[in-house]
Amino acid sequence: MDPVPALDEPLKKVLGPATAKVMAEHLGLHTVGDLLHHYPRRYEERGQLTHLTDLPMDEHVTVVAQVADARLHTFASTKAPRGKGQRLEVTITDGSGRLQLVFFGAGVHKPHKELLPGTRAMFAGKVSVFNRRLQLAHPAYELLRGDAEETVETWAGALIPIYPATAKLESWKIGKALQTVLPSAQEAVDPLPESLRAGRGLVALPEALLKIHRPHTRADVEDARARLKWDEAFVLQVALARRRHADAQLPAVARRPKPDGLLAAFDDRLPFTLTEGQRKVSAEIFADLATEHPMHRLLQGEVGSGKTMVALRAMLAVVDAGGQAAMLAPTEVLAQQHHRSVTEMMGELAEGGMLGGPDDATKVVLLTGSMGAAARRHALLDLATGEAGIVIGTHALIEDKVQFHDLGLVVVDEQHRFGVEQRDALRGKGKQPPHLLVMTATPIPRTVAMTVFGDLETSVLDQLPAGRSPIASHVVPVSDKPHFLARAWERVREEVANGHQAYVVCPRIGDEEDDPKRTGGKKPAEDEAEKRPPLAVLDIAEQLAKGPLRGLRVEVLHGRMQPDDKDAVMRRFAAGEADVLVATTVIEVGVNVPNATAMVIMDADRFGVSQLHQLRGRVGRGSAPGLCLLVTEMPEASAARQRLNAVASTLDGFELSRIDLEQRREGDVLGQAQSGTRSSLRMLAVIEDEGIIAEARQEAAAVVAADPGLTNLPALRTALDALLDEEREQYLEKG
Repeated sequence: MDPVPALDEPLKKVLGPATAKVMAEHLGLHTVGDLLHHYPRRYEERGQLTHLTDLPMDEHVTVVAQVADARLHTFASTKAPRGKGQRLEVTITDGSGRLQLVFFGAGVHKPHKELLPGTRAMFAGKVSVFNRRLQLAHPAYELLRGDAEETVETWAGALIPIYPATAKLESWKIGKALQTVLPSAQEAVDPLPESLRAGRGLVALPEALLKIHRPHTRADVEDARARLKWDEAFVLQVALARRRHADAQLPAVARRPKPDGLLAAFDDRLPFTLTEGQRKVSAEIFADLATEHPMHRLLQGEVGSGKTMVALRAMLAVVDAGGQAAMLAPTEVLAQQHHRSVTEMMGELAEGGMLGGPDDATKVVLLTGSMGAAARRHALLDLATGEAGIVIGTHALIEDKVQFHDLGLVVVDEQHRFGVEQRDALRGKGKQPPHLLVMTATPIPRTVAMTVFGDLETSVLDQLPAGRSPIASHVVPVSDKPHFLARAWERVREEVANGHQAYVVCPRIGDEEDDPKRTGGKKPAEDEAEKRPPLAVLDIAEQLAKGPLRGLRVEVLHGRMQPDDKDAVMRRFAAGEADVLVATTVIEVGVNVPNATAMVIMDADRFGVSQLHQLRGRVGRGSAPGLCLLVTEMPEASAARQRLNAVASTLDGFELSRIDLEQRREGDVLGQAQSGTRSSLRMLAVIEDEGIIAEARQEAAAVVAADPGLTNLPALRTALDALLDEEREQYLEKG
């Protein structure tokens, strides 16, 4: 049997099972190669201390600092009623600021002996606030003695690498593990074609790995980064270029609308004119549909920019050409909403096969998991016979029983909500590969579109249709200004008094299943000072109905309600029979009630930037101006407050998506969008490195055009297999 190549060696054989288990579970690292590609987040220089003034709240940090003083206090508590409780308070400084460390109980003895004034060490823990001061509770630490042989060896070189770490595995332990595997870097296969590497003056891969983990100067770090960014950008763009090349070879049925068919009849009955953007994007889509290769297009547009109208016209064009169109929605609420709005927009053109229905009409059916057996049987029959030209549904569309007469177009709404297998299964239901239109209301910066959706052509709708109203957004800082919250509820009452409606959004449902009090389990030490659990729909709805919104019709909507109940609540709210809807994020996507003008988001800091932007898009959909209030208890200086201020300051989703990426590190975004596993991008920053990505895309296209199977570039093929593991490779193949 061939020996396992050094970089494929499982970590448990090299580091021992306990460390390997933590690395696999918490950092997604399984092999020596994975660990070598776990790069330092930043570097500390000996003699240069971290700025304690810049610490982010609620994050695990690693700092290098000096002990200023240490005091042991005794106190009485329930566990130690006779004043035997012990608390060690250590103040550390870096010249720019001071930070308090606290240790309790039996945990005080070791640090009391070791953390003497003047001692320098690395400290790692989660930053929390106590008595309005930042602190680390029970931090892990590593003394920097400088004279102890082991420390000097472990932190060899002038720069100390600080690795992305977890509560279970501190940065310096990761650093020690890396010293163990670093010799294997010599065996790393270089994926970049020699001509490309030489032409750009990039160092070889083994040298880049040594320099990133054991740099002697800042120049070493820059050399390594420049090289490793190119690897990531190039290998990913090669995968996408191969995917585009393969797609271009597939056959598809060209679908051209009839000049006097269903689409023309629909356009004639529109009570408004399409925006310039809608016309332009529709033209791009119709051109794709008319070719004999499957369309693969991403349609991104701001909340409320009229994507559904564009998608509907594409579906009608396909029905006109004798095919069927399927629209896949992430939730039943959204599928029902789409079905309602499509049938309303089409009017009698959706009455195909009915008595008195026009000749060119078709049938629009809904298919969801909770439908009754008889309705479901009807819908399935209509799809199999071709009676239904358009079907709108949830993942129920993907089941084996669902047969299409001639599936010509698949529209996927809110693509980030779907697993690859789901989209692939639906595409597999066509006799030939159907055309694919992917829609998202989460604006994606150009570089992310090139990186994540690089196999899709992109269309952007950035104009709002006429009649849409502006939305005013404000942060409501409850801890600084409690009276602002009372004013928020007054504003809701004023909107209702003016004949409008409002949403109140909470992060949690609040029934037994998601109640943190009932889940038991002991909290880790660093979470002891954790904030209260997120506010819950059921609690808030009750408080509002009895308190500030007494007398208004308050209803509740969340994901664990029965589908019929959810639909009934949405119908009542849409019909104006409820004043205030207290909901979870089930309303985030696609819910359309033009009369709803106000939204109050409780614990807004618990939501991401793009999620807040999506939620806010539910108001201001009619002629009256919208209002969005972001309620938070986070202190003014916190990163969470800055995030909320950013959301309140602009309605431009593309600007917000840039802010979101810069704050989150794009790994999360790309990891999710690629396959739901960890991201293959560890070094590349998609916002900053736009130039590299664009160049890599050109180089990759040229390489793949010349050699689609990469037969002359075996090292690149190997790197492709390693970087895009089997799951991610399948993802790219399925799209």
